[in-house]
Amino acid sequence: MSDIRHALLRRDPLSAAKEVLYHLDISLGSALQSSSGPTPGLEKSTVDLVEEFIFHIPKDRNIQPKRMSCVQELQLLEIMCSYFQEQSKDSIRQIIFSALFSLQGNKADESRMAMLGKLVSMAIAVCRVPILECASTWLQRTHSAWCVRLAQVLMDDYCTLVPCAISTLQNICSASPRFCCQLITAVTALYDFSSDELTPPPALLEMLVGWITEDPRLLLLTFINTPLNSSLPLGCLEITPLLGLLRWCVKAPLAYQKGGKLALTNGHGENEKGTAYEELYSKLHLSVLQVFLMLQVHLTEQNLIGRLAVLPVESVATLVEEVSRLCEKLTPLLAANHIQLALDRLAQALQVAMATGALLCAREDLRTLCSRLPHNNLLQLVMSGPVVQPPPHSGAFQPNMYPHIHSGRPSPLSPHSPHQSTLPSQHIPHPVLSAHPTHPVLSPHRPITAHATHPSLSPHAFHPAAMTFPYRPIR
Repeated sequence: MSDIRHALLRRDPLSAAKEVLYHLDISLGSALQSSSGPTPGLEKSTVDLVEEFIFHIPKDRNIQPKRMSCVQELQLLEIMCSYFQEQSKDSIRQIIFSALFSLQGNKADESRMAMLGKLVSMAIAVCRVPILECASTWLQRTHSAWCVRLAQVLMDDYCTLVPCAISTLQNICSASPRFCCQLITAVTALYDFSSDELTPPPALLEMLVGWITEDPRLLLLTFINTPLNSSLPLGCLEITPLLGLLRWCVKAPLAYQKGGKLALTNGHGENEKGTAYEELYSKLHLSVLQVFLMLQVHLTEQNLIGRLAVLPVESVATLVEEVSRLCEKLTPLLAANHIQLALDRLAQALQVAMATGALLCAREDLRTLCSRLPHNNLLQLVMSGPVVQPPPHSGAFQPNMYPHIHSGRPSPLSPHSPHQSTLPSQHIPHPVLSAHPTHPVLSPHRPITAHATHPSLSPHAFHPAAMTFPYRPIR
């Protein structure tokens, strides 16, 4: 290996980098073909050659490194693009890409990241699908902090520096959906609404909503194609973009209101720009709920219902804490509508996620998680949960009923409640169901035994069509 290094030192930087790339292809390709076990790793001497002659980290500090000019660097990127495009074996492409850009925890990592950002950006511009597929694997197996850095480079290139270039990025979805799925996950980790700079640009938001609306299955590509027995490194990105997109939908009304982006007209209406944002986030929220339903089908087919949590409880708890802090910073009177919108979206997502098996969380744990949030009717219902219906023909029909979850106050549906008189009389005595040819006539509801310390509840008192929702538990 020392002979190879001495020969490379006599070459110009571009020629030496090409020679190292050729050496990688020969050595790793041969090792991969002759090995029937795990993917062969790189020798230390080969790693040193890559760092010295491609990323220009000199092995000997006494030697002045040969730096490439901008033109030479562009030529090297073109050479890499051509190599990955012409390499017909995906396994060799993946191992070469990993050999070049896997982070080693040393000072060469900064050069690796700089070169990777330029290479992926070029691959998007000229639509080099093999590189995008390799980049999607890199995003899946690299620590999220580095993935966010790559996402920042791509957003700067296609959303900030040249805003009209977003159309080029938009067209990549049909060419490499797997890369786009991982890019969405990285982008949602990047933009967390903590500042104006970390708020999703309008063009990016519109592009993502278009992608997901056109094909919601895009969000599940990584999850479905990842073997269950594969172990991903600690700190990597989420297996789906669902949590990140849910975070966007829930925090957007609060963050935009906090930053004054959704200006109010006379304290009531939103301006046109704010309304456009809200429409996009509403579409995004609907798409996320639809993907949860699609996810249930996959979990059922794979017999994973109740065994695999796609949304970790810890991540949901972090989101709830962030929402609580944002609500505390807002003026309740001026931001009441935005707070309720955020909590409505959170409640809907939690209910659908639990119902579809994506979130494994008991109602008691959910109450604990959401105890610091402001009052929201829908969230209160989700935390209490419906009473399970009796099996067919075991009794007269009884609709789902959400019990009161706070003690210390008479139920609004007790005999002394002023709301009792508002119930239509036809709901009080439920008619007896007609007899089935092979079943006896079903009797009316059995009376509910009163609790020792609480007045009894009428089984039909909470019929949703009977009242406008007088449910107001004590905070």
